[in-house]
Amino acid sequence: MEQTLSIIKPDAVKKNVVGKILDRFESNGLRIAAMKKVWLSRAEAKAFYAVHKDRPFFDELVDFMVSGPVVVSVLEGENAVAKNRELMGATDPKEAAPGTIRADFAESIDANAVHGSDSLENAEKEIAFFFAKREIF
Repeated sequence: MEQTLSIIKPDAVKKNVVGKILDRFESNGLRIAAMKKVWLSRAEAKAFYAVHKDRPFFDELVDFMVSGPVVVSVLEGENAVAKNRELMGATDPKEAAPGTIRADFAESIDANAVHGSDSLENAEKEIAFFFAKREIF
């Protein structure tokens, strides 16, 4: 049983599609083991996305992630990392397969509705960034 982190980003929260996105996870065999709504500070967004700090889009990504609240959750299930990434679709919604979260809810490559861990190692780090062990059931 794997765990992965999911973030429903400010654009999707603003559009009021959180429930629809969560339903995609649950309807596809992922269980929500923890969840909360937070509004990231600039320092938190910079720390979370530090891996991208030298990339040209970093400042815009931070600006976007602090523009409104996000919903973070720990998803659990068989092959949770791969399953979540499959459900999300390609980073650029124009390239995302029909029926994926980004194809259905994202506005652009920058406002792309969701984030998901890209590996088990990163999932562990990302989950620990947002959740204490006692918050995960």
